[in-house]
Amino acid sequence: MAVRRFLLPLSSPASGEVALHTALMLTKRAHAHLQVIQVRPATSDLAPVAGEGMSGAMINDMITASERESGSRAQSLRKLFEATAEAHGVPVHAAILGQEESSASFTVVSGREEEIIAYRARISDLTIVPHPAAGEDVASADALHAVLFDSGRPVLLSPLTRPVTIGRRVVIAWNGLSNSAAALGSVMPFLRGAEAVRILASPEYFRRGPTASEVADYIAHHGVTADIVQFSAIDREVGAGLLGAAQDFRADLMSMGAYSSSRLRELILGGVTRYVLENANLPVLMNR
Repeated sequence: MAVRRFLLPLSSPASGEVALHTALMLTKRAHAHLQVIQVRPATSDLAPVAGEGMSGAMINDMITASERESGSRAQSLRKLFEATAEAHGVPVHAAILGQEESSASFTVVSGREEEIIAYRARISDLTIVPHPAAGEDVASADALHAVLFDSGRPVLLSPLTRPVTIGRRVVIAWNGLSNSAAALGSVMPFLRGAEAVRILASPEYFRRGPTASEVADYIAHHGVTADIVQFSAIDREVGAGLLGAAQDFRADLMSMGAYSSSRLRELILGGVTRYVLENANLPVLMNR
């Protein structure tokens, strides 16, 4: 299935610049439509639940200040969006059914951020999110986890710096599990247009399921040729070995399954997903 609609939630210009650049590159490559959204808190969510220690006037002042700040941020994001879309030659207008040309739109919506992002992601082919470390934006990490845990759809982690290319040299991180299989399905449209594809496998990363050779055979039925490379952990970090192997291949896109272990376990003990999220310097497409 062709990729027709991308989603990009933005919360600040500082974290959104590279993600917007990445998303527009993908949009042009796929001749798709990019929906950029900024989520503003609903007024009802701004007031404290109990209001302890705050008068009605204080709550109203807090709401007014928050709305003013959100409005200013929306203006800045819209300007960034329009300038970046123009630089990429992507027309700004609503999606047109049946259109085979790239386009982009910007919308401000009100509500609970994680909830709206998850809802919108469910009816998007791919959601791009800024890197959590970009602009030290906590909202980016929240958006990433909202898509991974509550949408059933893939998410693309934007790199920290602008990519020169994307989807020309693709690596598939394969561990045999269902989340890797889901990521493989999501990256298939990009594999068909790639110049080179490599499957990365490791006994330290593999769990149980189809082998890398079986994956190569499967994608060959879709007209995609891939070689297989075994990688090893670096300083006992499987994620470091994986990213190192991707760098050796000069990959500009990687697909992988996310959170084979529980998110809490990875937060406490570490894990491949956490390492990649914290250290990846290329776009990473993830499914859970």
